[in-house]
Amino acid sequence: MGPRAVVLVTGDEVLRGRVSDRNGAHLAAWLDSRGIGVEVVTIMGDWREGIRDAVASAVGRGVDLVCLSGGLGPTHDDVTMEAVALAAGRPLEVNPTALAMVEARSRGISVGAASAEGTRRKQASLPSGAAVIPPAGTAPGCVLSVDGSVIVVLPGPPWELRAMWDAATTDEPALIALLARAAPSPERILRVHAVGESRLVEFLESPGAPPTGALTFGICAKDAELELTLRGDPAAADALQGHLSASLGKALFSTDGTTVDALIATQLTRRGETVAVAESCTGGGLGARMTAAMGASDFMLGGVVAYANDIKRDILGVGQDLLDRHGAVSSECAAAMADGARRLLGSTWALSVTGIAGPGGGGPGKPVGLVHIGRSGPTGTVTQEHHFRGDREEVRRRAVAAALHLLRRGLADA
Repeated sequence: MGPRAVVLVTGDEVLRGRVSDRNGAHLAAWLDSRGIGVEVVTIMGDWREGIRDAVASAVGRGVDLVCLSGGLGPTHDDVTMEAVALAAGRPLEVNPTALAMVEARSRGISVGAASAEGTRRKQASLPSGAAVIPPAGTAPGCVLSVDGSVIVVLPGPPWELRAMWDAATTDEPALIALLARAAPSPERILRVHAVGESRLVEFLESPGAPPTGALTFGICAKDAELELTLRGDPAAADALQGHLSASLGKALFSTDGTTVDALIATQLTRRGETVAVAESCTGGGLGARMTAAMGASDFMLGGVVAYANDIKRDILGVGQDLLDRHGAVSSECAAAMADGARRLLGSTWALSVTGIAGPGGGGPGKPVGLVHIGRSGPTGTVTQEHHFRGDREEVRRRAVAAALHLLRRGLADA
């Protein structure tokens, strides 16, 4: 069995739901992909004794790696370093190297002299014998070994944690040695669109399906996509992939883990083509996702958030007679919005979204969750009608994903 890990995310603001946890998921995915089994990701408040006991319990059970995030700031509720020191049975000491780093990173921050000295010393206080992880913000992290376990303490802000984790895993001998013991299993990620979980299970269990005893796999559903992760014998993975490809056809759109976003970006860039968006109910979410990819400036021209009908009419050129006859939430309006965005911005392709995200606004014939999506391009203009379930944010996310897949299919067919 390979190395085992526990991730402890600390902070009252995370525990109470005021801040969403991103660190636990990032660390767990990073470790899992490298063959380190994550036993649990726990969210804890700023409770010194609770953190101490959780760390001590993991070390006592022989867990190879304990990762903590949060609680390294200068305020009274930042108690993680103290808790780790207590769990390790080490005194908490001002580390000269850490103090120099904190002082250098804190220059220009305006606080009183006495207060500055105290907060800097607090952030530079580490368990005795710990190795310092240089800060990305102002708070250093640390790595220490206790009874065969490696404990890594990282800050709470996600960008700081990721930068410092990357540094620690390449520079710290204890972590490097632990990673060297891990043996990641061969992994393949298949992505499927517009096929339900129950339907996929039917294909997996059909009489013609290949045996899967040599594989472990998981299915994750999100925004009308299914992510199927296969681990184990590559030959068995090849056989299962072939079966699903024959069964699902173009619904199986990725066999190497590539996302729909990356597929679109690659296709548009390779072909020297561009895209624009016109959005109503998604309020800019489609444009935000299109521009999230590196290199988006090569293919994304811009967009119009046409929430009001006047904007649909006056900016995108949707006819008032069309709006009067069919309404803003209609296939006709989606088509006119896509054509208008393509014409206005001079793009090769354009996508549009108009719908009723809820919780109100629905009515007879046009219920909450009804979304029309349009695509305008060299092959003409097409629309799709969707009926999404879920709350407002779920409907909006699903609409964005559906628009991306409509563009993906258009690019594949052009």
